[in-house]
This record gives sequence, structure tokens and C-alpha cells, in this order.
Amino acid sequence: MIRAIVTDIEGTTSDIRFVHDVLFPYARQHLDSFVRENQQQSLVAAALKSLREEIAQPQADIDTLIVRLFSFMDEDRKSTSLKALQGMVWHDGYVNGDFTGHLYSDVVPALTLWQSQGISLYVYSSGSVAAQKLLFGYSNAGDITALFSGYFDTHVGAKREMNAYQNIAREIGLPTHELLFLSDIRQELDAAREAGWHTVQLIRDDGDTLSDHHQVNRFDQINLELFSS
Repeated sequence: MIRAIVTDIEGTTSDIRFVHDVLFPYARQHLDSFVRENQQQSLVAAALKSLREEIAQPQADIDTLIVRLFSFMDEDRKSTSLKALQGMVWHDGYVNGDFTGHLYSDVVPALTLWQSQGISLYVYSSGSVAAQKLLFGYSNAGDITALFSGYFDTHVGAKREMNAYQNIAREIGLPTHELLFLSDIRQELDAAREAGWHTVQLIRDDGDTLSDHHQVNRFDQINLELFSS
């Protein structure tokens, strides 16, 4: 029996093009000025300190740090410090109404139904927790953050590594056989299943012929009775 569902964002609840065509370009446009203007602010300073530790340059100046941030963006590196700073930049974009978070139309009805059935809902994404809350708080379906019991990012581990799902299960406080992970990425689902989780792969376009996970095209095609035994 499934008692908690953890969902990915990019390609799962949301069109990956929103991230790549809206969020990433917005961060690239505004990150330099944001960091320079706010480097003494506590959250920004903490992210920059983390970045200095990540690149093993404790005395790196702001110009060096900004160069590294842009190189990380070019590499699509899953840097926790970069994700934190991007989230701060995106906050301004959401609040100012420059964009809203994209959700597929089938997502909210399914999440609402599951929550009404007593199933706890969580998010696990490589984007920071702050960025996750912004997307769901300023989504094209309105503020749906009340549907979620918690959020996880790369602080718990990398999404393609088994230990991340063990850590999430420990924080949720449920055995892994009562947990379901939703993602579009086969390798993430492999790691979750290795940790003992149930899995469903969301495929919005063509199927993944290399995957042996149960595949669906929409949230309303997910049948939780498949995991009742």
C-alpha cells in the first residue's frame, strides 16, 4: 500500500522547456547583478561561502565566483550553491509576475485526489527547495504548496544514487515499500527501486524503450492499486 508519493518536477509535473526556455535564461540574465548587489545579504553570503568550499578557493573574490557560476550553468552542473542562487533570482521573477510555474493540466487533480485519500505528497528535484516552492506557489494553477508535506533537493543526495532515496525514506519516516517515486528519468527510478521504492515513469512523449519501469503518459493514468500488495 502506498502511503507517500514523491514526485520529480522537470519532465514530470512540468514541461522541461519551461525550465530551459524560461527559468535558465532568466537566471543567466540577472545572476551577475543580483550576486553583486546582494553579496552581503545573509542567504547570498551563505551560498557564496558554499561555492568557495565547492571550488576549494576559500579566498575567491566575487568576480571569480561569478565566472564559476556561469561555467556551472554552461555545464548544467548540479551545484547546490548555484541552485540556491538561481532560486533567489527566480523569486524576484515570480513575485514580479515575469512568469508563472508550468504544470501539466493532469497534475493538480491527481495530487488533490491522492491527498484526499490520506497519501502524503513530497517533491524531490535537483532544483533547490526554495525554487521548488516558488514553482508550485506561483504556478499556472495557482498556489498548490498546501498539497505537499515536504520538499527535497540535492542536500539529501544525487538523484541517480540509491542513498538519496534511503535518506528521503528516513526523513519521511516510512518503509520504502510504502513509497512511490515519479520521474521521467529512468536512471533516477533505477536508484529509487534499488533503495526498495515503487516507481512509475512519466513519459510525455515517446516511450523509453530501455526502461523496465511502469510507464504512463499522464498522472491520471497512475493506478495505485498496482502497488497494494
